[in-house]
Order: sequence, then structure tokens, then C-alpha cells
Amino acid sequence: MFVLDEHGIPLQPTTPARARKLLKKGRAVVHRHTPFVIRLKDRVVADSEVDGVELGIDPGSKHTGIAVFTAVAGERRGRFAVQLDHRGATLRKKLEQRSAYRRGRRARNLRYRAPRFLNRTRPDGWLAPTLHHLVATMMSWTARLARWTPVRAVHVERVAFDTHAISAGRPLEGAEYQHGTLAGTEIREYLLAKFGRACVYCGVTGVPLNIDHVHPRSRGGSDRVSNLVLACIPCNEAKSNRPVEEFAPKRAADILKRAKAPLRDAAAVNSTRWALWRALDSMLPTHTVSGGRTKWNRTKCRLPKTHTLDALNVGKLDTITETVTTVLVAGCAGRGTHARTRPDKHGFPRLRMPRKKQFFGFATGDLVRAVVPTGKNAGTHTGRVAVRATGSFNITTAHGTVQGIRHKHVRLLQRADGYAYTTQPEGPTAAAR
Repeated sequence: MFVLDEHGIPLQPTTPARARKLLKKGRAVVHRHTPFVIRLKDRVVADSEVDGVELGIDPGSKHTGIAVFTAVAGERRGRFAVQLDHRGATLRKKLEQRSAYRRGRRARNLRYRAPRFLNRTRPDGWLAPTLHHLVATMMSWTARLARWTPVRAVHVERVAFDTHAISAGRPLEGAEYQHGTLAGTEIREYLLAKFGRACVYCGVTGVPLNIDHVHPRSRGGSDRVSNLVLACIPCNEAKSNRPVEEFAPKRAADILKRAKAPLRDAAAVNSTRWALWRALDSMLPTHTVSGGRTKWNRTKCRLPKTHTLDALNVGKLDTITETVTTVLVAGCAGRGTHARTRPDKHGFPRLRMPRKKQFFGFATGDLVRAVVPTGKNAGTHTGRVAVRATGSFNITTAHGTVQGIRHKHVRLLQRADGYAYTTQPEGPTAAAR
């Protein structure tokens, strides 16, 4: 649990049992519900012993793991873990819809609009909206955790492979392919990540895997990464120099589709790594390490592969003696929309939206608790609220959505901050998701 002093300055995190005792005795108040933060009423940072914590960040294009831990003489103890679920796919879809509307307007007989050419320049360091979202979200949570915990340093993982090198136009030939750096690190790490460390033909995991050509080289196949897959030794020997259509006719279409999948996710991480490092380094002392060291640390500590455990293993360490049991999953939900209409399939407005987001002091997404004394919804309901101008709200709880709750029964717990929070257990269960 995160702890602040009476002036809001972060202190050393404490255990849930200790936080409950402080709240029960009246020595602390709830500062924030999710993540849970308490504020002491009788303690200042000058009278406290603060050893500090460190952050580990495992960046990803869809999910990012962040771990808060204490580190003493190479020994790490996990204190808190959060998994960020990015909304890059949603942003990309919205941008494509906006582009389609714009193209449609050009083709229709509408009023003339003068061309605008002066707004097309891009400043140095410009990132696409979906990539800027990754950096902004990770920086936002780093700043949040720095407000709630005494962060001393940040450890962030670099990518394990270079998509520009492995997708180069020229094929890798001879000794460069068999013994070069790209074959040993970049291509192999990329294929392991792409195919989930499993054989594409039989699906077996946990065994030595070879790099196999979908279309054999002896029959004109190239060494491009789109022609490479992972195969276990028995499948690789059984396939020999046969085409995939002949060796596995039922799975050939799926294997070819997976082999030619774009490098979008890896390219997103590569494109943002330096922008993320510069932003983090301007805020806190930042140490960058390779993905190979993260994997080596995780294997040495015998931990399963999850986003948050990877974040805990980022950097130089000797051992991990404690991990968290529950991970906070923060899904980027946005803060609503500025649009005042909803378009139909042709892009024309079909209904009008209200010009304000708050009704009776509540906005959609706020964390609330409703105590309903009578009626079919009688009871206590805690969750996210969806507001209406009529004053009849819906509350989404862990057990479902409760509809038609009057605003007079609702009490605010926490304002909406653009994220939807859930929890999941740490370990193999989380890794399977």
C-alpha cells in the first residue's frame, strides 16, 4: 500500500494489514482508492525513515508491465505491479474512420474548402498518434508512481531485436546467415517472440527450436524473415526440403499467414524506445538494459513470463525474494469525446450529444458507491457510473451492471482518470492470458 505524509509527500510503502490498522485507529485517511493510497495525519517525512523504491518497466506495443520494488545489495522484493493495456488499436481505428470521412467529403458536392498546406510539417521527434500514446501513457504512470512512492531510479528494457535489420531488403547469405550477429540474436529473438516459443507445426513448447524455411532454400526459398519459422528438431527433420503445403497441408494456410505477419508490434516498440528513454531520464535517473538480461534474470529466478514479472526482472540483480500476488490491470479507456454528434455509416450526423459531461456532480467513469435502501436495486453497489441527464444512473460493478439508480443514492469515491481498473492474479494464470 502506498503511504503519504500529512503534506502529501510519499513515504515508504506498507503492508495492507498495517494500512488497515492505521485507518482503524484514525491515524490515516484514504487519499485514493485505485491504486489504494493512504495519507497519515500525524507524520511528516522528516520524522520518517525512507529507503526509497525503484521502478522496472517492460515496454510493449499492446501491454506494458511496471513493477515497484525495493532493492538492497542485489536483492529485490516486489511491492506493487501494474499492467497497462494500451489503446493503440482503438486510436488507429478512429484515425482510419476520420480519414474515410475526409475522403468522402472530397467526393461529395459540398462547399469549396481552400487547401491547407502549412499544417503538414512535422517537428523533430514527431511520433504517430498511436506511438505517442505509448510514451505518454508510460510517462503518466511513472509520474503517478513517483507522486505516491519515493522512487529513486527507473530500469527500462530495450528491445531484443532490430526490425530494420531483420527486414532488410538483401537476404542474408553464407556465413553471415549461419554465424552472424543477426542470426544469433536479432532474428532468433524476433521469431521466438513472434511464434510464442513454440513449434509452428506441432505446437510443442519447452524444447530446442530450429529456424526453418517455409519454402526450402533448395527450391528457391529466400532467407527473408517472412520465410522463416520455428520448428522443433523432429518436425524440422521430418519436413526436410518439402514445401509446407506438402508437409502440413491442413495447417499450411495458417502457417503462411503467421510467417508473413507484419512487424507492426515490434516496430512500435523500436520507434518509441529512444523517446521513452529521453522522457524518463529527464524525470528520474534511468538505466537501460537489454531484453536478453531480463530473460536471463527471469530464468535464473525460476519465474513465469508475464509483463509485470518481466518488469521486476529488468536490470542487474542477484535474486528476487518476494513477488506480488495480485496485479492491477489499468486499461486505457480515454476521457470521452469532444464530438457533439454521432455519425451514421455515411458520415452524416444522426443524433446530438449533450454539451456537458457532468450531471448532478457526476461524470461517466467516476468510481462511486450507491446505497439503495429499497426497491429492486436495494443494497450497496460499488463501481463505475454511467450518467444521464434524467438523474437515473447505471453502475457497472464486478458482478454486472445495475441500471436505474437515482443520483441521490450515489456517493463519489474517485473521479474518472481515463483508465478502467481490474485485477488479476500474478503468475502462470496471468501469463496464460
